[in-house]
Amino acid sequence: MSVEHRPRAPRLPPRWFIRLAWSVHRGLYRTFRGRFGLWRPRTNGWGALRLTTTGRHTGRQRSVIIGYFEDGPNLVSLAMNGWGEGEPAWWLNLQTHPDATVDLVDGRRLVRAHAATGDERLRLWARWREIDTNLDAFAALRTSETAVVVLEPRPGATDPVPGS
Repeated sequence: MSVEHRPRAPRLPPRWFIRLAWSVHRGLYRTFRGRFGLWRPRTNGWGALRLTTTGRHTGRQRSVIIGYFEDGPNLVSLAMNGWGEGEPAWWLNLQTHPDATVDLVDGRRLVRAHAATGDERLRLWARWREIDTNLDAFAALRTSETAVVVLEPRPGATDPVPGS
């Protein structure tokens, strides 16, 4: 007799808690003028970067801190909105204005965003799955597919931005 074991759906903290945690994180980043809050990806782990996009409605600069890993010269993130429904505002902004700036521990970079598709998406999703073994269970909490966002160096902008 075989018993089928289904993985339990992961439990997420309440939405208000997730928003509060990210607000505190952004506040610490601002308070310490960028010396706290960003880190490079660890071995088989993810890092944190500050992404600045152009608002799709306002045209104003909008910043958010997101997780990422490195794929050659590219930085890869997930448009997951705390695993809640809907797309995060930063991803909607990038779909309208794909040129953005990222702040990393070692400086600032000019990037252009695109959603990974096909084989690229499968490869990068598998890499995220190595980093987070619960990735598929978290993604199943959403009714829409979670975009894999690739931030590639902007053409003609190979060096870090001066003064960063």
